Amino acid sequence: MKFELPPLSYSPDALAPHISAETIEFHHGKHHLAYVNNLNGLIPGTPFENATLETMIMKAEGAVFNNAAQVWNHTFYFASFSPSGKREPYGTLSRAIDAGFGSFESFRDTFTKAATTLFGSGWAWLCMKPDGTLAITQESNAGNPMRSGMVPLMTCDVWEHAYYIDYRNRRPDYIKNFWELLDWAVIGQRFDEALKK
Repeated sequence: MKFELPPLSYSPDALAPHISAETIEFHHGKHHLAYVNNLNGLIPGTPFENATLETMIMKAEGAVFNNAAQVWNHTFYFASFSPSGKREPYGTLSRAIDAGFGSFESFRDTFTKAATTLFGSGWAWLCMKPDGTLAITQESNAGNPMRSGMVPLMTCDVWEHAYYIDYRNRRPDYIKNFWELLDWAVIGQRFDEALKK
């Protein structure tokens, strides 16, 4: 199976000023593409030659896992943004956030801390646990909470390539503006679909 770089649902400049067109061009057009190309070069002749990204995330190790997970993680991350989406959760996800964290504001603070304090490169995630409750996790490098039996709902990329062009070493400023781009209609739909499984 040959993988391709998934197109964005918005133009490269649509998330400005929070994420610039230059960052999108490098992050999506170069970094994300490199993971796709690397994966396509790694899997021929292996047990994962015709596998899905999800299968590789769950079963592969080393370079195949790293590149497959980074393709999946980045696709998921970029799909969570919209220049004009719902900026706060609602419906079943809002109720689950209130039940798990007390309020959206408390959830935001807890998630922001997880993203800010993750050492080195990686991802902060909002996930659904097998019992239907929510959890915030930190994953280093290409880590994905699917490997721990959880369903990813939302993520923040804290690799430096996600923010260095716009924010240099100011990760907290990037995370503050990250909240201005999330489309909670997308995230809520993921939660509703996960509840049905």
